[in-house]
Amino acid sequence: MVRLKKRLGKILVEAGLITEEQLQEAVEAQDGKSVTSALIDLGYVSEADIAKVIAKATGLPYVDLSKYEINPNAATLISEDIARKYSVLPIDFEDNKLVVAMAEPANIFAIDDLRIITGYEIKTVVALESAIQNAINQFCRMDHEVEEMTESVAGEEEEAAVSATTVEEEYEVEEAPIVKLVNVIITEAARSRAADIHIEPQEGDIRIRYRIDGVLHEVMRSPKRVQTGMVARIKILANMDIAEKRLPQDGRFSLMVDGKPIDFRVATLPTVYGEKVVLRLLEKESILMQLEDLGFLPESLKKFKKSLNKPYGAIFVTGPTGCGKTTTLYAGLNLLNKDEKNLITVEDPVEYRLPGVNQVQVNPKAGLTFASALRSILRNDPDIVMIGEIRDQETALIAIESALTGHLVLSTLHTNDAPSAITRLTEMGIEPFLTSSAIDSVVAQRLARKLCDQCKEAYTPSLESLQRVKFPLGEGESLPTLYRAKGCDACNGTGYRGRVGIFEVMEMSETIERLTVERASTDEIKKVAIAEGMLTLREEGMEKVKQGITSIEEIMRVIV
Repeated sequence: MVRLKKRLGKILVEAGLITEEQLQEAVEAQDGKSVTSALIDLGYVSEADIAKVIAKATGLPYVDLSKYEINPNAATLISEDIARKYSVLPIDFEDNKLVVAMAEPANIFAIDDLRIITGYEIKTVVALESAIQNAINQFCRMDHEVEEMTESVAGEEEEAAVSATTVEEEYEVEEAPIVKLVNVIITEAARSRAADIHIEPQEGDIRIRYRIDGVLHEVMRSPKRVQTGMVARIKILANMDIAEKRLPQDGRFSLMVDGKPIDFRVATLPTVYGEKVVLRLLEKESILMQLEDLGFLPESLKKFKKSLNKPYGAIFVTGPTGCGKTTTLYAGLNLLNKDEKNLITVEDPVEYRLPGVNQVQVNPKAGLTFASALRSILRNDPDIVMIGEIRDQETALIAIESALTGHLVLSTLHTNDAPSAITRLTEMGIEPFLTSSAIDSVVAQRLARKLCDQCKEAYTPSLESLQRVKFPLGEGESLPTLYRAKGCDACNGTGYRGRVGIFEVMEMSETIERLTVERASTDEIKKVAIAEGMLTLREEGMEKVKQGITSIEEIMRVIV
């Protein structure tokens, strides 16, 4: 083994990555570590440099695991103990051989053990040790729970015969394997910054995916026989009817994950292969977000705050589902939430509990709709009213009339941009003269992924590529230095980490009010709003590209 390390050191010298003196310094600084670890600690080479040199010296392919779609069926062929012992992970099948990623491909003992354990001939590829460890965390962390579960859960025929009471008792025991499995799925989702967990029955297994930064990622596959137990456990947590499998259900529950309180909103949907379950993670800390944290540009933030500080009027936040409208409204309520104000909200559902705010959840089955709740709210002397969503003419009319009678009204609409909100209300049957007097401002928004700070790559785009995406470039202005996604272990190879809001703030001016009364088209209103200083979603997005916050590709993905 010593000769191997020295040989690798010599290879690094021959490749021009280090000098003889640096190699000698690393040998002296080993202190129980490998020479390569010492070289990395001294900053002379990177882990990637060493992996590529090993690949070249051995004639084996180098694989970037952060960008490789690992086959879960291969990854779970070996135990976590074996994977960590040899720092290896099976990643795929090729020509009836098992493709195994290794940091030390010269370890013949590891290859022999893998051949015996799996029964496959082994094809070796080289990968970063840290990337292998990350992949092991992803694919092997749940191995024990799944194995326990498949041993302890009875077959489909036996499950069908078990009474609902017996199932409920079994899946409430904290030590039960199915409980542990569900806990691991939930905990890992929270640690991965996931917004949603999708548990999807397939024909032969169960697919589990996390939505991270707005994009779904498959994290594991579970045996089909754990499906009934997994769904039952989640239904018990969410206080749902575990015997009802033919109809969609909704529920919620709260858990502490790594010391942080998280609310989970649960929805089930019957599919041909069983019930699909979606859990939405709502971190209670996120309701304390300030407007400054959302990503507003200074001028847009100034306009929005100006509207929020007015004693009456209507403020609408528009955009597609999942673009952060509710978070923006809550951030606005945090600014307005003072002892001297009476704040009441009507929501469906109430996503976050806000201290000091009277929150009402609609219940159509009991006759409590947005419209009926609003009528009652206005008899409770509110100063500020937040309506989760305007869906019909009656709700829209009450909201507009409330804004005209001395209340500050905040709500959401589903439109593509800010000017469209005015024409949408007209289409709903609201008289334009009421709309023009009531609305104070409209905010359209999207969520774009932020570039990973650890790996984003600077580049100078061509003039043609900038012109193709209508990038704002002044006459005679030199080509800007922009950034693009690269991918590293910190961002799981995506090149992005976290999200930022893109906002379009339109204030109601006298000209726009007149156009509203005249039933002008959205395009006419938009032209005037831009002339009066409104930054469109595309323009604000490109400004964030200039600042290195996100990429052109991401803005083109989220903004039409």
